[in-house]
Amino acid sequence: MNTYAYGFPRLGKEREFKSAIENFWNQRLEEKELIGALDKVEEERLACYKQYVDNFPIGEFSYYDNIFDTALIFGVYTFKTLNDYFDYARGKKALELKKYFNTNYHYLVPHISQNKKFRVSWNKPLFYFNTFFSFADQPIFLIGPYTFLKLSRLEGNFAEHFMQLCYAYKKLMDTLYAKRAHYFHLEEPAFVLDIPRGEKKLLLKGYNEILKGKSKVNLITYYESVHFLRDLYELPCHSIGLDFVAGSDTISFLRKEGFPCDKNLICGVVDGKNVRRSDIFQKAGVIENIKKITKLPQEKIFISHSAPLIHLPVTLDNESSMPAELKSKMSFAKERLYELFLIKEVLSGRSAEAQEWCKNVKPVTSRTQGQRFDTLAHTRSELRERKKVHQTLLHLPLFPTTTIGSFPQDKDLRKIRMRYRQGNISGVEYDEYIKNKISDLIKLQETIGLDVLAHGEFERTDMVEFFAQKLDGFITTQKGWVTSYGTRVYRPPIIYGDIERNQPLTVNEISYAQTLTSKPVKGIFTGPITIIAWSYNLRDDALYKIAFELAKVLNKEAKELIKRHIRVIQIDEPAIKECAPLKKKKRNFYFSWAVRAFNIAARLPKSVQVHTHMCYSEFSDIIRWINQMNFDVITIEAARENAHIVDAFRKVRFSKQIGPGVWDIHSKFPAEKKIIAQVLDKSIKVFGKDNVWLNPDCGLKTRQWKEVETSLQRIVKVAKDYRGKVSKRK
Repeated sequence: MNTYAYGFPRLGKEREFKSAIENFWNQRLEEKELIGALDKVEEERLACYKQYVDNFPIGEFSYYDNIFDTALIFGVYTFKTLNDYFDYARGKKALELKKYFNTNYHYLVPHISQNKKFRVSWNKPLFYFNTFFSFADQPIFLIGPYTFLKLSRLEGNFAEHFMQLCYAYKKLMDTLYAKRAHYFHLEEPAFVLDIPRGEKKLLLKGYNEILKGKSKVNLITYYESVHFLRDLYELPCHSIGLDFVAGSDTISFLRKEGFPCDKNLICGVVDGKNVRRSDIFQKAGVIENIKKITKLPQEKIFISHSAPLIHLPVTLDNESSMPAELKSKMSFAKERLYELFLIKEVLSGRSAEAQEWCKNVKPVTSRTQGQRFDTLAHTRSELRERKKVHQTLLHLPLFPTTTIGSFPQDKDLRKIRMRYRQGNISGVEYDEYIKNKISDLIKLQETIGLDVLAHGEFERTDMVEFFAQKLDGFITTQKGWVTSYGTRVYRPPIIYGDIERNQPLTVNEISYAQTLTSKPVKGIFTGPITIIAWSYNLRDDALYKIAFELAKVLNKEAKELIKRHIRVIQIDEPAIKECAPLKKKKRNFYFSWAVRAFNIAARLPKSVQVHTHMCYSEFSDIIRWINQMNFDVITIEAARENAHIVDAFRKVRFSKQIGPGVWDIHSKFPAEKKIIAQVLDKSIKVFGKDNVWLNPDCGLKTRQWKEVETSLQRIVKVAKDYRGKVSKRK
């Protein structure tokens, strides 16, 4: 048997990817120097593959995102320089960001016009094939055409776009074949979605066109099981990759449908999304079972992981201070490659290394879905009553203005935080510094004229890591960085024990901020689902049990904030959709407990206005569940793509208040009055003037102070102008 890996993080052990690109953005590197630096990162990444596994794709490295790169390859967009390239990510041409299936990785959403003609515009695969020709026997990476179109924003007929794109894929692959590139890795995670019958016929037709040539093609799926395997078997592909972890029913499908003897089966048996160390002998048993069911010879079975390894930190080698007992229960991306090697060793009769690797590994307890939970949602009459109380107590104007929470964390702040961690300044000195930052910010917000203020979150590193470091039951890493989008990274904590709150999480800073102003200051903390989604889990308990446990802990924090005269509580849940199953039939159970967990955390007196924040998810298919969450105000991103996300809320009787983000903080430009007004006009039409807030679309931690002040001043100015317009109409 051989091993097969893909999606290894492009970040580098010391975040060299991030450093190089951000140095280029800040004009500290020339374009040629950036290319050289990133080629070196890619060399090290490929060498890591080569050290442990037999097969892996080349050309999967991206300077920002592979969905966007696919749009460039086939002429949806064009670029001449890397400044042009990055302009689509953070400049005037910035594309919408959206989460990649049910993960916290974000991709740039291509917008494909009705009359777009696909053509090979940028032969990225050939560049990587030539640059790393020593790996020419490995498959060339491509995102598959069906996934690319399903993740794009389309105008016109899907079928026409798809068939035309398939012809372009065929032309690209023929061109590459002529250049001696004969082997391809096509990723089609969208194959695991609920695909309409008509689209199944269409994708089979398109793939029959693509696969007419002589090239060998591996079709790779992940994140769930594929429910039309029998149809895929008819395609003349070389191999099919299946997820045997998230796709818990994949083995059942193989028992029922078998597997064709003319194809290889790439078996995703090692978890690509969580860090719990694999039981090598159990995984080897799964491979043996698959071999028995399919009756395939061992040379046609490839040992792989269940999802791209980009969802994991690079390596445990970086974690020198982690307790050995916990470290021995985990694997990051490099260790996942090693586990593939170990499974192959065990299946070849060599088990000594595997026994050493697994000495602290416990069997995973199987979990089954239960009955749907009562979400504990407010009734409409309760919502109306709450709104009246808030109008009386808060005295907010029409179109209230606020921010999402965080403000810029500049070099000076990071230096002070580092000095405090290293013991070079005392806790008293650090706390005094944070208090001064909060005081200055409250004065600034009052000067600008915001209506609901934030304390700035200067004491916080990351919106999940910060809380994990204060709660029992979590451990955090030193360098366990994972890419969220582009160069933006975070360090997911690891849940390993019972979650308890033995100290205030946010109370000291927020209550201090409230003493400085008569305006309401928001008490802000991260919600239970987002903390779970952006953490790894080593516990055997079902996720809903952990979510309820965490929700009760957070509710205690909220109630302590209320005792300190905090009248607005914001519970951020940007990841509410990330744990959701991709198959619709499995979602009701998940959302029943996810919404219930939020509502447990938000179980607060009606005198307290509850906010939540969500970003970069497609809401249209889950809006009925969002409507059952007990918030009074929701803030969302809306500044890109003409606030199309607002349309999702037309489908339900959405009677709560909403703050559509009017400033895209992920671009490098301040808010524009024209865009603020466009988003506000659209929102007033959908929600009514009494239900609309104005705010940026996300936290401001990564922005510069000058652009923050300019943008917030413009937001407040537009709000005041519109209040005047409404008054004149009366």
